[in-house]
Order: sequence, then C-alpha cells, then structure tokens
Amino acid sequence: VQLQASGGGLVQPRGSLRLSCVVSGFTLDYYHIGWFRQAPGREREGVSCSSSDGGTYYKDSVKGRFTISRDNAKNTVYLQMNNLKPEDTAVYYCATVEIDYGLGSWYGTDYWGKGTLVTVSS
Repeated sequence: VQLQASGGGLVQPRGSLRLSCVVSGFTLDYYHIGWFRQAPGREREGVSCSSSDGGTYYKDSVKGRFTISRDNAKNTVYLQMNNLKPEDTAVYYCATVEIDYGLGSWYGTDYWGKGTLVTVSS
C-alpha cells in the first residue's frame, strides 16, 4: 500500500497550487482520504478530507480557498489550493483516515504518504 503526494512548490501569495495523492495497493473507492499539513515548529493538522461516499470536509481557515476532489478511476485525490497565504506554508501529507461525522473531523489511520512542501512567499 502506498500513497504518493506531489505538486508542492514555491508560490507567491494569492497564487494557486494543485496537490495530487496517488494511491496504490488498494481500491480508492472504499477509502476516506485526508490531507494534513505540518508547518515548522507546529503540530500536524488536518486540512481537508474526502469521504468514500463523496462528502468533503475542510479546516475552517481553508474553506472557500481549498477544494478537495477525487478521481477513483485514476486512484487519485486532489487538493486545489487557491488564494494561498504565507500561513499555508507547510509540508502537506495525504493519508487514509477515519471520519467523526458528528464532529466533522478526521484523523489519520494506517497509511501515510511522504509529504510535499508548499512554500508561500513573495
């Protein structure tokens, strides 16, 4: 089982990036996938989550700017990030997750990809 995140890079404030998470070794259709990030000196935090039944969830600070989507045929989950801010700078990870529907939160489970670095700076 592997998850491979890519698409990070250096972008100016208000710019855009699209991250991709390609999964292998399991069928994406049946799994919830989440994006997390960790900035230097800070704890890892959940950014967005795509449930197997098509639901989407977002951290409050990225709502309206980030969009998560999936293409099960390509075994890929995307995170479109628009209007990026310096505080979005972090290493971004994708992972299989469990969802707490009551709280609208999610947490990583067994499988994590290596991160991709997003730097937002002028």
